[in-house]
Amino acid sequence: MGLVDMSSMAASIGVSVAVLRFLLCFVAMIPVSFAWRIVPSGIGKHLYAAASGALLSYLSFGFSSNLHFLVPMTIGYASMAVYRPNHVFYMSGDAWKEGGIDSTGALMVLTLKVISCAMNYNDGMLKEEGLREAQKKNRLVQMPSLIEYFGYCLCCGSHFAGPVYETKDYLEWTEGKGIWDTSNKRKQPSPFEATVRAIFQAAICMALYLYLVPQYPLTRFTEPVYQEWGFLRKFSYQYMAGFTARWKYYFIWSISEASIIISGLGFSGWTNDASPKPKWDRAKNVDILGVELAKSAVQIPLVWNIQVSTWLRHYVYERLVQNGKKAGFFQLLATQTVSAVWHGLYPGYMMFFVQSALMIAGSRVIYRWQQAISPQMAMLRKSMVFINFLYTVLVLNYSAVGFMVLSLHETLTAYGSVYYIGTILPVVLILLSYVVPAKPSRAKPRKEE
Repeated sequence: MGLVDMSSMAASIGVSVAVLRFLLCFVAMIPVSFAWRIVPSGIGKHLYAAASGALLSYLSFGFSSNLHFLVPMTIGYASMAVYRPNHVFYMSGDAWKEGGIDSTGALMVLTLKVISCAMNYNDGMLKEEGLREAQKKNRLVQMPSLIEYFGYCLCCGSHFAGPVYETKDYLEWTEGKGIWDTSNKRKQPSPFEATVRAIFQAAICMALYLYLVPQYPLTRFTEPVYQEWGFLRKFSYQYMAGFTARWKYYFIWSISEASIIISGLGFSGWTNDASPKPKWDRAKNVDILGVELAKSAVQIPLVWNIQVSTWLRHYVYERLVQNGKKAGFFQLLATQTVSAVWHGLYPGYMMFFVQSALMIAGSRVIYRWQQAISPQMAMLRKSMVFINFLYTVLVLNYSAVGFMVLSLHETLTAYGSVYYIGTILPVVLILLSYVVPAKPSRAKPRKEE
């Protein structure tokens, strides 16, 4: 495809040539991942995983991208070889906002892979008695070989946008062990139905995004016309801007889900039904309806960027909690701060993730009040559920503006235009929880419960 052809195609869908090149390579992950299935077992699969990922990176970002990727990968591997408990962190930029694309997004995913691999190798030398379940499951007693490590990091382009998966799962997948064991005539599920479903979902998401994005540009927040609107119209625009932006992420994650599913790595076991069906949870990064209809802000990390949320829980949140103690607001805030730094050192990211910590804490207060209401007062309980839903919609979309616009000026302009309601409301709820503490209702359980 010539440069002229790519320019006209890029113009027709409203993106730059660089973004179009990335999208083409991104979609190519699906056939590339499928081809992995026919590569001979052993070192050949690791070589194919690493080489295909490097090739897609070169075609998408240029030769220098692989040199950038090599730095954290080499440092991470060296830390395991030389000093086992050593871990390294990196950050990303905001090229997407500029209408371009660079390799920093892929570096973000690589960072998580490098850190988790090093931490799991460190866990491998600890006694199992003091480890949490996730640590026991993912610990690496033996150091991966260099080709296994590179295959894990770059596997078939999965470093472009995830999902993040564990080193142990990758090794068992390539070696045909664990749930991928085909000995004793164990049949592996067909990935094609789930793959087609993910591709169809991606097509719908992209169509909706292309339809909505011209109507709700992010530049509107600093335009004079926006300041002339009333409170409700401003807030409605914040909601629609966030709603529109999410379809871009839904599209990206649906494509990455399809590529991981078709390779077989996305398989995560069977359901417990009378007629078991395959589960593909390892590939799933978002539950669209779960996000848009979340009844509580606490549910958001469970349905949005699922694999990164799982990573943060296992490698940050849980490891900040001392044995025998419960997690509190400090662990939540620290985890969200790590997430902000991982995304990039921009004011909008920082404000969004601090906001999200407040949002979740406020939602927990509403939930505790709901649980304190007697089951006999069913209507009031349901009203509290609805209030928590409205609270989540309001604060989430208010907070998301910072994530989208990034700059301090634009973020404060948007927040201030609705009187900082999404910041004040969670803080008020948290303070009220000390004035109006809630104790769960202790009504006797009914037989049907």
